[in-house]
Amino acid sequence: MSYPSQLPIVDLSAADRGPQARRLLHAQLHSAAHDVGFFQLVGHGVTEAEKQALTSAMRAFFELPEAERLALDTTYSPHFRGYTRIGDERTGGARDWRDQLDIGAERPAHVPAAGEPAYWWLQGPNQWPEALPELRLAALNWIERLSGVAERLLHELLASIGARTDYYDADFGAHAHPHLKLVRYPGSSGEGDDQGVGAHKDYGFLTLLLQDDVGGLQVQREDGLFHDVPPLPGAFVVNLGELLEVATNGYLVATNHRVVSPPGATKRFSVPFFYNPRLDARIAPLEFPYAAAAPGVTADPANPLFAEYGFNELKGKLRAHPLAAARHHADLLVKDGQPAMSVMSE
Repeated sequence: MSYPSQLPIVDLSAADRGPQARRLLHAQLHSAAHDVGFFQLVGHGVTEAEKQALTSAMRAFFELPEAERLALDTTYSPHFRGYTRIGDERTGGARDWRDQLDIGAERPAHVPAAGEPAYWWLQGPNQWPEALPELRLAALNWIERLSGVAERLLHELLASIGARTDYYDADFGAHAHPHLKLVRYPGSSGEGDDQGVGAHKDYGFLTLLLQDDVGGLQVQREDGLFHDVPPLPGAFVVNLGELLEVATNGYLVATNHRVVSPPGATKRFSVPFFYNPRLDARIAPLEFPYAAAAPGVTADPANPLFAEYGFNELKGKLRAHPLAAARHHADLLVKDGQPAMSVMSE
C-alpha cells in the first residue's frame, strides 16, 4: 500500500462555516482519527505573532550560557520540571539526542500524603531562567491558548464519531494537567546519535506540535514503516494519545512516532503541547455509535495502561527521566530504574 507524503489536513475553522462545512470536517476528523491517529490542523486561529512570541523566547533560552540552563536541571525538581541535557532523557531505554525544557501548569507542589497516589508528585512549580522573564509569560500564555484550541478540537472529534461533545469535560477543567516541551535537536554526527526521540505513543488525550521547517518527525503507518511528516506552514501536527485509544476501545488510534536527528550541525526546534486531563481523572469508556466496531486496545505488556491518568504519566516520567527519578523517587523504582508497578495500583 502506498501512502500520501502528507498527513490528512483538517481545517478546524470549518466548524463555524455552517452545517455542510461542519459535516465535512467531521468526516475528515473521523477518518483521520480512526485510520491514522495523526493529522495536520489548520484553521486553529493561533496567529503568527503568537507563535513568534513563543519561538523567539525558546531560541533565546537555548542561546543562554550552559551554566544558566543547567541551573534549571530537571534533577532539581521532584515534579520533573526544568531543563534536560542532551542524552539525559530516555525513550525505549535509549538516549534521546535532544535537550529540552519541560513546563506544566504553574501550581504549588502537592507532596503526596499518606495514602495518596504517588502521581501527585507531578504537580508543582516550574523552573524559569531569571535572565529571560519573557519565556515564562510566553510559555504560560501558550499553554492557555492551546488548551482552548485542544478543547475545541476534542469536542469536534467526539462529535465526529457521534459521541456527546462534553463527555470528558469534567476530566479537564481548572485542574487539567497540560504539559509543554521546548525542544532542540542539535544534529547528528552519525555515531549513534540519530535518535532524536525514539518510537513512542503519547499517553494523554491530544498532542499539538508546532515544528519548524527542518523536518525529522516520522509516523508509523499500517505497513509497519515510519513515514516522514513534511512540515506544513501554519499547521499543528496533531496526534491522539493512548487515553483516547483506551476510551474508545481502540476505535480511535494512538500511533507510534519518532524523530530522526537532522544531519550534521543542522538544528531542529519543536514545541509539543500535550492536552492532558486532571491527574486524578478516571477515564470512563466513551459511549458512541461505533463502539461495536472497536477492535480493542493495542496490547503491550511492557506498557500497561491505567484508567486513572496520573498513573500513566508517572510511569512515563520515571522511565524517561532516570536521573531525576533516582534522585527524588527511588522508592518508586525497581531494578534498572523501572517504575514499580506496585505503586501504580488503582
